[in-house]
Parts: sequence; C-alpha cells; structure tokens
Amino acid sequence: MERFGRRIKTGDFFLIILTAGLVVFGIIMVFSSSYYTAINDKGDPYYYLKRDIVWAVLGFFLMTATTFLDYKVYARTAPYVMGISAVLLALIFTPLGVTRNYATRWLGAEGFPVTIMPGEIAKIAVIIFVSWYLSSDPTRIRSLTRGILPLTGLCVVCAGMIVKQPNLSTAITVSCIIIGIMFVAGLNVLYLAGLAGTGAVAVSGLVLSDRSGYWFGRLTSFMDPFADPVNSGYQAVQSLLALGSGGIFGLGLGKGLQKNLYLPEPQNDFILAIIGEELGFIGCILLFAAYVLLIWRGMHIALGAPDMFGTLLASGITIMVAVQVLLNIAVVTSSMPPTGITLPFISYGGNALLLFMGSMGILLNISRHSARWQQ
Repeated sequence: MERFGRRIKTGDFFLIILTAGLVVFGIIMVFSSSYYTAINDKGDPYYYLKRDIVWAVLGFFLMTATTFLDYKVYARTAPYVMGISAVLLALIFTPLGVTRNYATRWLGAEGFPVTIMPGEIAKIAVIIFVSWYLSSDPTRIRSLTRGILPLTGLCVVCAGMIVKQPNLSTAITVSCIIIGIMFVAGLNVLYLAGLAGTGAVAVSGLVLSDRSGYWFGRLTSFMDPFADPVNSGYQAVQSLLALGSGGIFGLGLGKGLQKNLYLPEPQNDFILAIIGEELGFIGCILLFAAYVLLIWRGMHIALGAPDMFGTLLASGITIMVAVQVLLNIAVVTSSMPPTGITLPFISYGGNALLLFMGSMGILLNISRHSARWQQ
C-alpha cells in the first residue's frame, strides 16, 4: 500500500486540479446556458445537466484508467488505432451517418440514444500514430520521402474526409496536431512554412471555388455578420450581443438573456458567449488563465517525458487543447467563421468530454513515468 501511495503522488497533481475545476465549471455553465433550450426542446430543464453529469462521471473513470495504463501501450497499438479511426471516418458516408443541422458528423443507429463522432476519435488517433511513427525512427522527420510526405498525405486524407462532413474546424485541428507534432520532432522551419502556406491556399481555394454555395457563405459571413443578422450572420450577431452585454463583471450567473432562445444551442459551441454575458470579461479572463496553466503543465510534462514517444504524445495532446481553445475563442468573437468547435471541458458533448478527460489521463501517466525516471 505504501508503494501504491507513492506511485499515485508521482502524477501531476496540479493538472488533476485544473481538469477537475474546468469540468465542474463546465457542468455549471451547461446547466445555466441550456435551461430554456432544454425546456423548449426536451420538456425537461435538467435534460442537458443530467446527461452532462453522466458524461463527466464516465470521463472521470476513463481518466483514471488512462492515468494508470502505461502510455507505451499506445505505441504498440498505433497503426491499429489509426486504421480504426479511418474506417469510422469512412462510415460517416454510409447509411450509418447521422445528419443534424445540415452536417453529417455522427455515427449511430435508429433509436440508439448515443452517437459517435469519428472526428473526435481522429484527433487522438493521429496524436498516437504520428507520435509513434516519428519516435520509432527519429530520422524520418528529416526525410522528405520517409517522413514529411507520408505524414502530409495522412493530413490531407484525414482533413479531407472531415471537411466533407462538413466540419472545417475539426479538420483544421487535426491538421494543426499533425504539423505541430512534426515541428516538435524537428521539422525544418522551411517545410513548416510550406505546409502552413499549403493549408492556407487550400482553405482559400475551398472558399473561392464555391462562391454561390455552402462554403463561401459559411466562411465569409463572419466578416460582417450584421450585414445579414437574421440569416448567415445570426449566430455570430447573437454571440457578440451576449459578450457585449456582459461588460466587465457580467449580468450574474444564470441571468443571461441570449440563452433565452436567441442564441441557438448555447450549451455547445457558443457557451463562451454565455460565460461572457453572465460572468463578464473578468470571468472569461479567469477561464483563459486556467487554460494557459493547463497548457503550461502539458508543456512541462512533454519536456520531462522519459522518451521521445512520451514527449511527442504529450505535445500532441497539449497542441490539441490549445488549438481548440483558440479556435473557439475566434469563432465566438466572430474572428473566424462558425465551424462547430467545442470549448474543451466546458461545452456540452459526451464525445468531446471523454476525449479530453481521457487525454488528461494520458498526460498524467506520462508525468508519473517522468517523476519515477527523474528520481
């Protein structure tokens, strides 16, 4: 028992506190933001609260399991994890794909209450696979044919399948994860600039090639949402009104107005707007500070990992969290188009919450190995 107690203490306790705090805060804000939507859509004001608590409890068990599962196991299963993820992404385009709000991002069956988001699974799959691929032979990152081109191809295939759903924000996140891990592994800065430029050209081409269709309207409405405040710019306008009305200190927890059936599904992608309205600028700054501390702990764990696989794995998870936080802030403030990106640990959604809590468990396991290695 004494040995078991020492092993528990070797994990990053600060990371546990930050994760638990964000999850609890997320449950509170999901309830506050979804109250009227739940009454209107489900007839039960506690509908989203109850489901979010269940997902949080499941996430806690998953986080505990991944904390004690040796992270080196993922290296042995990396090709299979990536293969399963690719199959799930492909199944989206079969009758198993579930369409909601004009997007097919879920897998499910008739009458089954739980759906799977292959895009969320793809994030952790590429983290594990790319980390294994580059750590198994560190010279690959310096080779155009054995390292850069194969991983660029993986990036194109995964991002392309996700964009087709359509889900541009998840495609951007997956691409940033792959390129970010490559950079940590030693990717030449010139290649990095080339990959970033190629991505920018691809997005621009997507917009310009569809001037009268979905993508052009979706990706340009954010530039002036007030030009069409009741159609393409509606969600962005309501988000900005929520943030603006919150001021410095906010209207008070539970007292927001935009969640009263003005802002569509406020418990999901735009929950930050409700946080800004109810808790104000100060509340948002404190939340951002918690994310900065979480990212800092992730970087610390990556730097202290006992091997290259652990370093890349921890880096990939940290990059995933950082990218999603930045993209969500950009969407809510109308700095980029609304593309369906969740705020880590806060937004309602079981798939995303399980992904992030399980990922934190992996970070904790790496930190436990790091502590034992350093002693």
